[in-house]
Amino acid sequence: MSRYCDTAPAHPVHARYHACEYGFPQRAEHELFERLVLEINQAGLSWETILRKREGFRRAYDGFDVEAVAAYGDRDIARLLGDAGIIRNRLKVLAAIHNAGVIRGLRSSHGGFAAWLDAHHPRPHADWVRLFKKTFRFTGGEITGEFLMSLGYLPGAHRADCPVQREIAALRPPWMRA
Repeated sequence: MSRYCDTAPAHPVHARYHACEYGFPQRAEHELFERLVLEINQAGLSWETILRKREGFRRAYDGFDVEAVAAYGDRDIARLLGDAGIIRNRLKVLAAIHNAGVIRGLRSSHGGFAAWLDAHHPRPHADWVRLFKKTFRFTGGEITGEFLMSLGYLPGAHRADCPVQREIAALRPPWMRA
């Protein structure tokens, strides 16, 4: 990830994400769901494209409200597929809706998405990938790895000498507690 730490701080789109979000632990369900949807939509595209469309995703997916998205039906799918403010890929749209339903179910089984992540932490990347593929849709190795790294469950978001890494270390993200 050293390249990201070299280029992102001065970049007009990446700077804020690099300095304030990437690798920082998050607990709020809507933030975890947002990150999962964004990572899924990034597949085959640049992260800059996703960050530029982020507000469009927030509007289109009701602020990443899991209850709202899990209840989406055919009209919502058609609306999303017609929304130029997001990535209009049917498989990715259907995955977001399905995954919202899964996250809603994690409330009953584990107390929520963050608690589910905590219950399975720590584990090696390959085990995370198998778990995510079994649990969610459209979550291959790259998507799962970036999702977990971006939330502090796996190391590697920042170079060791990146100033942001020191801020993250002070928060003791899950990978540092393993």
